[in-house]
Amino acid sequence: MKRSLIVAASLFILGMASAIAQPRAVGVRIGYGVELSYQHGLGNNMLSIDAGLPGFNGIEAAVTYDWIDPFNTKIPWNEKGEWNWSLGVGAAGGWYWKGSAFVGVAGRVGVEYNFWFPLQLSVEWRPSFGPYFGKPCGFNINGLYAGGIAIGVRYKF
Repeated sequence: MKRSLIVAASLFILGMASAIAQPRAVGVRIGYGVELSYQHGLGNNMLSIDAGLPGFNGIEAAVTYDWIDPFNTKIPWNEKGEWNWSLGVGAAGGWYWKGSAFVGVAGRVGVEYNFWFPLQLSVEWRPSFGPYFGKPCGFNINGLYAGGIAIGVRYKF
């Protein structure tokens, strides 16, 4: 029992140290509404978590796993800073003030510029689609454009 407790505590400490050592960014996405945005580095890729007000008509959240430079085609740049592009997939869900809710699949395609100081600017398209529940029920195709395109401003730490 004592040995398993020591092993579990060691694994927890190593996991926390690994999570803290990864690069992160926090900021906002501004497009059709506004969202708080958090990105957590996972090796060469990242996990993006966004929550906000789509068109100020409700609340929504999306989580995507994003591959940075998925086809190994770096954007050439000779100045300070670094250009990256990303491609991701995940899930989204939300609730609108009129009483309808939706769940579904989310994608992400984006281009970002990381300055030599801790600032990141990006242009992203994050479509989401899937069923919505309300009066009447149906399929959420508005998520393909509403809230999809946004400009991101994040602080990297």
